[in-house]
Amino acid sequence: MKQLPINILLTLATCRLTSSETVGPTPTPLAPVSTLPTNTKSVHLTGDNKIENVELLNPVNLSLECIWTGNQNKQPNITGYWRKGGVDIQDSRVPVDPENQQYKLKRVFNIVSEEHLGNYTCVFENEAELNFILAVPRIGEKREKPIVSYVGDFVVLTCKMEDNKPVPRTWNWFKNNGTDKEQLFEAQRYDITVDGRNTKLMVKDVSISDSGVYHCAAVYNISTSTSKMQLKVITIWEPLKPFLGILIEVVILVTAILIYERNHSKKKKAEANGPNADSKNTQPQGEDEEAEESTSIRQRKT
Repeated sequence: MKQLPINILLTLATCRLTSSETVGPTPTPLAPVSTLPTNTKSVHLTGDNKIENVELLNPVNLSLECIWTGNQNKQPNITGYWRKGGVDIQDSRVPVDPENQQYKLKRVFNIVSEEHLGNYTCVFENEAELNFILAVPRIGEKREKPIVSYVGDFVVLTCKMEDNKPVPRTWNWFKNNGTDKEQLFEAQRYDITVDGRNTKLMVKDVSISDSGVYHCAAVYNISTSTSKMQLKVITIWEPLKPFLGILIEVVILVTAILIYERNHSKKKKAEANGPNADSKNTQPQGEDEEAEESTSIRQRKT
């Protein structure tokens, strides 16, 4: 019975301590690197130089392994090391002994964000190297020629990931705005459709200001893959400009020909009527002179 009050006091103290803690959502701890899945990429280096593309979708502990058969003068051991983006990785130089007439170099890289992607190179004594290019799946469809639309019309821009590529988590659309990219959202003039590996952007009632460079982005957990295309908006008279230019040239040429023909015809007519006109003008003058002479003779006789 004596211990009962003491137990009650301890219980109350415990309750007070518990209730004094701040109530709120429990933060989700970042997953430690050790809990990430490990993916091993081993490439056999048969030549002196080789490039291997590695597609990644999620953060991962990536184990890269290079196997080099060596050259004719196999040394008992050589130095192997790693580079990223052409820069030596610190503390990556290790001695490599031949194993079954082959040199092996292996290292685990923690690829947890977009900045960890890029070009990783394993080097054997500056005699051979292998490049691993780490990136998200690339959009295979590239459009080099601009898409042409007319003012007041609508246009549909499309992006497609190849069927053998993983499905993106989502898609985004952007438009160049000077030196920056402006993300486009569903609005009165924009309709965005996402269907697995495909996405479409419909621009309604387009104007000249809609001309520019558009980007589609396939979003994966570790990074995004982008592709760009150019939209050119023109007026309905734009395609007629070459025809109108030719038409104007034809009208000018025909007018010049008509003026020349008219002047040439007048000149010919003047040349053809010239002698007859002189004879007609000369004959009446002679008759007048004879009439005057006969009149003067008559006056003398009188």
